[in-house]
Amino acid sequence: MSSFHLIDQPSLLRYLFYPRKDFTPCPDFAFDLFVPVEDNISVSCRFYQADSAYPWILYFHGNGEVVSDYDEMAPFYLQIGLNLVVADYRGYGASDGSPSHASMIKDAHLILEKVVEELKKRELQQDLFVMGRSMGSVSALELAYHYLEKINGLIIESGFINPVRVIKHLNLPLQGTNLEQLEQECLHKVHNIKVAALIIHGESDTLVPLQEARDLFAQLGTENKKLLIIPHADHNNIMFVGFEQYFEELKKFTSTK
Repeated sequence: MSSFHLIDQPSLLRYLFYPRKDFTPCPDFAFDLFVPVEDNISVSCRFYQADSAYPWILYFHGNGEVVSDYDEMAPFYLQIGLNLVVADYRGYGASDGSPSHASMIKDAHLILEKVVEELKKRELQQDLFVMGRSMGSVSALELAYHYLEKINGLIIESGFINPVRVIKHLNLPLQGTNLEQLEQECLHKVHNIKVAALIIHGESDTLVPLQEARDLFAQLGTENKKLLIIPHADHNNIMFVGFEQYFEELKKFTSTK
């Protein structure tokens, strides 16, 4: 059982999750999939497809975002030869339920399974990369640790090894639980990730400090890894401040297996 339930404290959850129920109709170049994760609870995913031969990124977004926010951003990925499937969390977008860290971990496995099934059913490219932005790094690291055979690589943007460090950095109300178990679990997971990895972080990120990316890069078990620091970028403008470098590195990373 994952130790992430240790930080699913009511006093914390209202600071750590900002679910929005926004959900737009699919663009012409996309389709939706609802993944059952529990009785009467499904999580929404949106597949943005340019070419059936392009590899896919399974993308876990940041807090305060929803799948349909990527209707405008997905074309940037498509233009460099990548298809994109963005997954929501419970309570976000058209998804049912309420978010928690334990459910994020549990649901990530089911989402990956259903995404792989859908790609096979539609006879689409099977090459699949997993990407997590900020809070989404929790889900992406979980999958990279467990599914070496199913994914081609790991991409983390503005992420972290351990949410406990971010909680402490933000001075959020953490109750007196012994969190060493969770910290050790996160470190063990990262040490044993052997897939190729690209870490992207903003130099001026104050929400998740740059040191988190440096530590993640140092602790990753793979030898095939790169740390890209975007000068002058903060947590929420990283893609646009470093637009050319961001997508150049993404294209290069996903073009090699």
